[in-house]
Amino acid sequence: MKRIGITAVILFSVFIVSAKEYHVSKSGSDSNDGSPGSPFLTIQAAADIAQPGDVITVHKGIYREHVDPVRGGTSDIQRIIYQSAEGERVEIRGSELIKDWVRFKGNTWKVSIPNSFFGPYNPYKEIISGDWFFPGDRDHHTGEVYLNDQSLYESDLLEEVLNPQKLENRIGSEFTWFCESDEERTYIYANFHQYDPNREQVEINVRKTCFYPAKTGINYITVRGFLISQGATPWSPPTAEQIGLIGTNWSKGWIIENNIISNSRCAGITLGKDRRSGNHVGDPADKGRVPDGVRLYTEMVERLISSGWNKELVGSHVVRNNEIFDCGQAGICGSLGAIFSTISNNHIYNIWTKKQFTGFEMGGIKIHAAIDMLIEKNHIHNANKAVWLDWMAQGTRVCKNVCYDNMSQDLFLEVNHGPVMVDNNLFLSPFGILNLSTGTAYVHNVVAGKVRFGTEERTTPVFKPHSTEKTGISDIPGGDDRYYNNIFAGEGLEKYEEVNLPVHIHGNVYLNGAKPYSKEMDFVEKESFNPEIKLKEENGQLFILITSDKSIIKLKNRLVSTDLLGKTLISKQYFETSNGSPIKVDKDFFGIKRKKDPMAGPFEKIKPGVNKIRIR
Repeated sequence: MKRIGITAVILFSVFIVSAKEYHVSKSGSDSNDGSPGSPFLTIQAAADIAQPGDVITVHKGIYREHVDPVRGGTSDIQRIIYQSAEGERVEIRGSELIKDWVRFKGNTWKVSIPNSFFGPYNPYKEIISGDWFFPGDRDHHTGEVYLNDQSLYESDLLEEVLNPQKLENRIGSEFTWFCESDEERTYIYANFHQYDPNREQVEINVRKTCFYPAKTGINYITVRGFLISQGATPWSPPTAEQIGLIGTNWSKGWIIENNIISNSRCAGITLGKDRRSGNHVGDPADKGRVPDGVRLYTEMVERLISSGWNKELVGSHVVRNNEIFDCGQAGICGSLGAIFSTISNNHIYNIWTKKQFTGFEMGGIKIHAAIDMLIEKNHIHNANKAVWLDWMAQGTRVCKNVCYDNMSQDLFLEVNHGPVMVDNNLFLSPFGILNLSTGTAYVHNVVAGKVRFGTEERTTPVFKPHSTEKTGISDIPGGDDRYYNNIFAGEGLEKYEEVNLPVHIHGNVYLNGAKPYSKEMDFVEKESFNPEIKLKEENGQLFILITSDKSIIKLKNRLVSTDLLGKTLISKQYFETSNGSPIKVDKDFFGIKRKKDPMAGPFEKIKPGVNKIRIR
């Protein structure tokens, strides 16, 4: 048994004694001392004085403020913790309640607000813009109007509020609003239909964010147990500072857990880059089109590499067990600031469902530079793309995620060189995988929809293993992928004949018209067999129904490991864990030990006929 030194015990004891717990309550005052009997009124008052090791406990109520942590912790055990009081409902909102609505015409009401009400950031003057943001033929503001927690649809013409038209497949789209401003006041018009806004809960976005440090390097923060909502967040492309309802702003070691995060105009959680290396917010007149976006982003990456972008500076965050929904751009996004992070067990849904604008950054999880990340056990549905890893994904594992009913791909890997391991996932949307990368291993997945891949002339960086130290650049010639022990039930891998680099494909199952790779050995193809994959919800639990066949079960597959997968051709790296140890995919979706000749697909225990398996 290892003995603990006396000095270490003394230091730990000093830490325990010196740590404080501050309390915040709606019945408190910021002139209080934050003790249980004398709590602060605002979370910010506690944030202003909290030191490493301290805990800030917030009691029930709605806190309409932007929490700006002025300092962080110094290590994983000396962090500053923000938490809701146990069993209490604590909300942080970027909105304000608005009364004094006056009926304008019919069901349309009007409110007049002095611009001073908003301070330096007026969401009803701020136009959403940025690289790869496409507004269509109109402007969009960062503001929103909410009726009983449901956001209304912005119109750019007052006539469309007076006479709204319901949009197909968009619930509530007949509830519309319009804004205009002059030098002194902002005017908002909203069609509430049968509701009287002075008798209902009507709120408008006022703050850009709810929990976000103004300074970078605010490390080792924990945020847990809050309902965080209704922020006038700006568009968050990879070339700008990314501000979400909650964000880390180029810091290290945050834990964001057990929160409910909703109603962000753009992004929910951001693990993004700093402003100093470049903040190209774009000109609305450009309509989102960057003349040379690849060059612009490449220059930013080079600036960060030369300034010391590494694991000691940024990343290593944990984002887990959150519910994230109703965000106009992304549930979780991050450019360069999410390296070495874990995103796990989050429920992400209703992302970009209003479809009032578009762009190249919409997804449940959208990460640039996913280096040594773990993206695991997330449920993502009713989003544009589910998981989108763009530029420089290397050493990352995407496993045991459940993706369904997404509008575009469940997984999009764009201009990466790997290694990226994708295993034990359920990709159940009509479009399963889009692979514009090399050096990826797909192992034990179910893919119910389309599979597409291709080449790219864009060149992106390659790094040393488990590092941000650049070793070179390369384009995407196509290939150098591995497919072992997957089930394809929509489209298969027959088009892999066209790639330039070798591929390794073995032991897959092709059903319902899916076709195998011509050089594949030891596979099952049953063109007319429909596994009838369905999801069914019962009493708040989610089940997958999948029909299997004896020939599928009898297929003898290889146990997948680092030795089998080998090295990637461009990045010249092994598929291994973030600490450099070998990978062995010897456990299934539920952690059940696999046999030496494992089943294809994510589930080791499956029988002929209909299988009903609880997945949430």
